[in-house]
Amino acid sequence: MALVSIFELVLAFICFLFLCCLRNKNDGTPKSFPLVGMMPDLLLNIHRIHDWGTEVLERNHCTFLFKGPWFAKMNTSVTCDPANIHYIMSSNFQNFPKGSEFKEMFDILGDGIFNADMDLWKTQRKSAQEFLRHQLFHQFLLRTSRAKVENGLIPVLEHVATRGLVLNLEDIFQRFTFDSTCILVTGYDPECLSVEFPEVLFAKALDDAEEAIFYRHVRPPSLTKLLRWLNIGQEKKYRKAWEVLDDIIVKYIYQKRKELNKMNEGLICEEGLDLLTSYILTDQEKSSGLKCDDKFLRDTILGMMLAGRDTTSSALTWFFWLLSKHPEVENKIIEELKSAIPAEETQKKRLFNAEEVKNLVYLHGALCEAIRLYPPVPFQHKKPLKPDILPSGHPVDPKTKILFNLYSMGRMKSIWGEDCLEFKPERWISKRGIKHEPSYKFLSFNAGPRTCIGKEVAFVQMKAVASAIIYNYCIHVLEETPVVPALSIILHTRDGLMARLSSRWD
Repeated sequence: MALVSIFELVLAFICFLFLCCLRNKNDGTPKSFPLVGMMPDLLLNIHRIHDWGTEVLERNHCTFLFKGPWFAKMNTSVTCDPANIHYIMSSNFQNFPKGSEFKEMFDILGDGIFNADMDLWKTQRKSAQEFLRHQLFHQFLLRTSRAKVENGLIPVLEHVATRGLVLNLEDIFQRFTFDSTCILVTGYDPECLSVEFPEVLFAKALDDAEEAIFYRHVRPPSLTKLLRWLNIGQEKKYRKAWEVLDDIIVKYIYQKRKELNKMNEGLICEEGLDLLTSYILTDQEKSSGLKCDDKFLRDTILGMMLAGRDTTSSALTWFFWLLSKHPEVENKIIEELKSAIPAEETQKKRLFNAEEVKNLVYLHGALCEAIRLYPPVPFQHKKPLKPDILPSGHPVDPKTKILFNLYSMGRMKSIWGEDCLEFKPERWISKRGIKHEPSYKFLSFNAGPRTCIGKEVAFVQMKAVASAIIYNYCIHVLEETPVVPALSIILHTRDGLMARLSSRWD
């Protein structure tokens, strides 16, 4: 018995020493071990990686160097310092492309605009901007958003509300944005937002791919290559997802080319100009400088679908979750919506058109505030072409990635003040109306030359959905289902946003 007791004491002492080693250093930086670097701390906190990263950044004045395993090529300067971000995204933009490692990590996106750098990126961005700014597209966007709310979203919500059913609001928002984005990008409506709740293979494949890409960020590239070669784990799911996405997109492209051969240009303009149609017609005219072959069209469609479906649905999910916690904000939005319509229409069900909600200050501020706290893309990274020193004093070189932590940025007192953790739409409102924050402080729509060209599209869709739901329905989020971030490159929830709905005016 004495021998057993001594063994237990020795074992307990060893465990105590190990736990002490795992504790952060006095400066708040995770402990770096020989050979494995800071990986033990990362793996212990992987389930809460966003909050863990925020804690570390707060203790290190918004920037710290993560040291990966020896020879793993994982050393990363993690920052949420606005000065660093402005320098990288604007002042010295040419020295900080996304780089070959980014393209390898997001290889499913091919040579699309989100992977492209330098001249290829400039050419694609110019073409995409011209398309999104075209009057025909803007009209198509407004018409599509209104129709999808009226004929897709409302029938589903009515079906659920009248039967007292529980629904996953995140799933509803993803179906809405998937249908809407698919129409805008390809011209086809998958009609997955319906009371039948059909299985959406494209959406499931996107989720699997995003999860696999997340894990590529937190393990050595050599391990990813091994898993890919063995075709197991996340890499096996990734390969299958890639095949599903390719199969569906190829069919869209083939069908569109076939239709355009039979249609005249006047009829196309009357029905509205989707991106796929625009690019194919432009390629036929040889006027854009882009080679719009099937490979290019496939890469462009997938990138736009990922951006359009996932970012907007994520923003809506967290927005409505925050509203469920702050009924006073919801009441202010309702009052603002009432102020935008005739008095005789304020006590009955109604949908809002784009002009009615376009200039609503409080609604816009509430959406921005939700995105500040829960950015749909919680992190992004760059890589310097040559050695440099960031404004924070941290040196960087081509062997070190730079990761922007957008999630942490919204939670820094040094950036947003002592009340940074509070949901306060008022922080976006001034006497003149909407208060515009610098993009390097509010990075959710990117900054500098790579500022998001789809920002207006996102706000049109978010306001259409938010006004329709808030004004017509009461949402009761189920407390028994925890709402926490999933492990993904998009800030999805782990278990969805489960809720019941009831009509506000019955």
